[in-house]
Amino acid sequence: MTKIRVLVVEDSLTVRRQLCEIVAADRELELVGEAEDGKRAIELCAKLRPDVITVDMMMPVMTGVAATEYIMAHMPTPILIVSSSVNRGELFKMYDALAAGAVDVIEKPGGHEPEGSWEQRFVSTVKLVSRIRVITHPRAKLRGLSRPAVATPSVTPESARRRPDVIAIGASTGGPAAIVDVLRALPPDLRVPLLFVLHINEPFGSAFADWLDAQTAHRVAFARDGVPLAPGVVMAPPDRHLIVDHGRVRLTRDAERHSCRPSVDVLFESLARDRGDGVAACLLTGMGRDGAAGLRAIRDAGGTTIAQDEASSIVFGMPREAIALDAAMRVLPLTEIGPALAAMLEESR
Repeated sequence: MTKIRVLVVEDSLTVRRQLCEIVAADRELELVGEAEDGKRAIELCAKLRPDVITVDMMMPVMTGVAATEYIMAHMPTPILIVSSSVNRGELFKMYDALAAGAVDVIEKPGGHEPEGSWEQRFVSTVKLVSRIRVITHPRAKLRGLSRPAVATPSVTPESARRRPDVIAIGASTGGPAAIVDVLRALPPDLRVPLLFVLHINEPFGSAFADWLDAQTAHRVAFARDGVPLAPGVVMAPPDRHLIVDHGRVRLTRDAERHSCRPSVDVLFESLARDRGDGVAACLLTGMGRDGAAGLRAIRDAGGTTIAQDEASSIVFGMPREAIALDAAMRVLPLTEIGPALAAMLEESR
């Protein structure tokens, strides 16, 4: 059996030893190296070519963000962030790393978990991340705030029924970078509401809207319960379903869908009921099937639906499920989704 080769990057000797021991104890994993800072991580990645890397964010010499940007630009490797950061500045660095191509994040053990539970979750996540196909992420893609020069696709007759009243987006694994790309392609004077759901677990989701607000020309905020739908970009807050009911935004603690709260399906299905053919919805990269049934509901209600294609998806799970349901009117590479939405808005004016 070929083992999964793991490189552990962590500046704390105590935590690094713990992670190394967990990796070494699993029969499907092989510890191929360990590093105490980002610079050494890059050196070992180039030399050892591991299948997966676990990375802390706050390290001396070179941070986890800088190491992630370099690795994903020059030697793409699946990266799992292992972090205990909960303050705003450190969370922003973690979002930078996710946008630069890191696959997922897991919190460090707090010492209060049932015996063996965190170790089991860590090993399962390492194995899952190692199987994800990663793509090159140039550093400029993260840092440059100007919109790329992309030809605007023409609007197909099926998708040019009417100017959308509302735009909805769902994403999971790989979602931070994908959402940034879509927003950067939309006009700064966005005159319709844009609602989105991103699967990002607590305690790591609390500042994402603030981080995203700084990445594009659009103001981004967490959704607030009870307010009327209005132009602007709003995100489902962590651990709350976001729905639209009679033209108002609502937040609920209803049961999880597909083990997710917030759920893309919950948002999309509410929009299908409430806004019907006025919805333009996009399902982006992500693991699992959340959003597929909701995208189908929007199409059945007469709305416009788009799924990200396989080649540009970090994980093609959610878009694949939507395509299998015939929920997507168009399947587009990521670079064309934002321009397609912009074209709908412009041509219908």
